[in-house]
Amino acid sequence: MGAFDGIMQGFQVAFSIEGLFFVFIGVLLGTIIGMIPGLGPISAIAIMIPITYGMDPAIALVMMSGVYYGSMYGGSTSSILLNAPGVAGTVAAAFDGYPMAKQGKAGKALAISAFCSFIGGTVSVILLMLFAPMLASVAISFGPPQYFALMLLGLTAISSLTDGSTIKALISAVLGFMVIMIGIDGQTGTNRFTFGSVNLLDGIDFLVIALGLFAIAEVCFLILSRKENTMNDMKKIGSLKLSKSDWKEMSGPITRQSFLGFILGVLPGAGATISSFIAYITEKKIAKKPEEFGKGSIKGLAAPETANNAATSGAFVPLLSLGIPGSGTTAVMLGAFLVLGVQPGPMLMTEVPDVFWGVIASMYIGNIFLLILNLPLIPYFAKILLVPKPLLISLVIIFSLIGVYAVSFSTFDLYMLVIFGVIGYLMRIFAFPAAPFILAFILGGMMEQSLRQSLTISNGDWMIFLQSPLTVSMLALALLALVFPAFQNRRRKKRDNTLSL
Repeated sequence: MGAFDGIMQGFQVAFSIEGLFFVFIGVLLGTIIGMIPGLGPISAIAIMIPITYGMDPAIALVMMSGVYYGSMYGGSTSSILLNAPGVAGTVAAAFDGYPMAKQGKAGKALAISAFCSFIGGTVSVILLMLFAPMLASVAISFGPPQYFALMLLGLTAISSLTDGSTIKALISAVLGFMVIMIGIDGQTGTNRFTFGSVNLLDGIDFLVIALGLFAIAEVCFLILSRKENTMNDMKKIGSLKLSKSDWKEMSGPITRQSFLGFILGVLPGAGATISSFIAYITEKKIAKKPEEFGKGSIKGLAAPETANNAATSGAFVPLLSLGIPGSGTTAVMLGAFLVLGVQPGPMLMTEVPDVFWGVIASMYIGNIFLLILNLPLIPYFAKILLVPKPLLISLVIIFSLIGVYAVSFSTFDLYMLVIFGVIGYLMRIFAFPAAPFILAFILGGMMEQSLRQSLTISNGDWMIFLQSPLTVSMLALALLALVFPAFQNRRRKKRDNTLSL
């Protein structure tokens, strides 16, 4: 069967009455689940596995896929309105989305999120359809040295995540590294920084840190801040309309990050979270006015929202073509495939074309459903900001506590949530940015694992990082990213001194 015939068969599955119904159910559930901190697509898909037992595999997997990319839409809503990321992939959306909401532009922020998510998701589905087999071979060529270089390249951009002191940004990143080290060493099995506590053997969950540093810290700030207008500005929802200048400003990030997000999503282990951070950093690096990022920049919101949805579709490349899960969610999806009697891999396209192409075709329909579903609901979502301050603060606290407890059913994690909330509040008071902390926590574990795997493969020979042109190129870019800002600052100071004379 040719690719065109397969695509037509996939659209027959997606456009059937049953297919349309379950795509809609999937994206609707995904949107709702994404808005609730703690649940996330992993929990939802895991719950659905026994429910879908006995269903047609193509229809069941279409619905689960809808939950996956639908959760990115929903997670952005809570990130923008409450500074409480619903899923890990929408943390970066809070950097500029929440400041926009505080400026009375919540409607515009949610509209930007909806359109960018739709365009990023649609472009990535087209790329998935055209290049899935070819990109699968590229993804599998990434070994530990390449992943280490990629993670190092991501970490060199830490200074881009702050407008203040670079030293404070680096200190924040070091704290993130220290936290990711907590738990059992995956290679040697020894305990690290657990202080004899069995609760720390598995480390600290990302959700605890994200909700602590953002949601709980924001609650502390709202309670203790003496600025009365902090919440009054947020009560202004603002217009949902995007002007021509808004679209012009968004066009660059949307175009670039649709492709970059998809490519990063293809790499096993990268996923939507890393893609959204790298998209944000990239746009800030090339922006003419980087100082606007973090203060309600349209580009700062458009970039991660485009990239995380593009990466969600990209993550299906290694899953469908190679049977390799690229993230925790796609690992659960792999389990769902196997339970339904479908073996993902190189033969999936020829042996079960209705599943392979049905999942891909359903993403077109799902993205359209999500746009139609979310745009009319934006005024209702934004009314969350009209809730009185005491009640809103209480709701954020309750949702955060429920979300954390629902993941682990551990009261210890609730204590850790409060601790990181206090840490986040202190970081905010003393102008230590939280973003480098989160980035280091995300990349640190993968970076350490890739480094140790690389040295194990080479028997301790560090030259393994110079044997691949791809690795050398990324290391060179990382070095350039470190040196160039210092050179730029030195040149600027020299020019200022010349002008003063």
